[in-house]
Amino acid sequence: MSDQATETPENPEIPENLKNPALNQYECNACGYVYEPSKGSSSGNIPPGTPFEEIPVGWRCPVCGAPRSQFRDAGAEAGASGFKENFGYGFGVNTMTSQQKNLLIFGGLVLGFLFFLSLYGLN
Repeated sequence: MSDQATETPENPEIPENLKNPALNQYECNACGYVYEPSKGSSSGNIPPGTPFEEIPVGWRCPVCGAPRSQFRDAGAEAGASGFKENFGYGFGVNTMTSQQKNLLIFGGLVLGFLFFLSLYGLN
């Protein structure tokens, strides 16, 4: 088999972190701590840029102390979940920041509460 059969064509739209699975984040199953290779870990003196596979076997979660075996691959860091074509559906919620989502949710709750209180004015 030639080397060309295993190579994938270069796609400029795919970010570098999605092309290199060694830079994937790993999440602790016990506490939810996320190891990010670009940041490393101050616990255990893991320098930034160290892939999860190269972390020493004795390293443990800095939050709960779980062993490396309790971590699962959480995917590429800074990669948005879902497909690009799906981001436009709905009311644009996929493109809103968390602050805008909070304003929409809690603003709707306050508005509903005000409508509820206004029913007392009908008497």
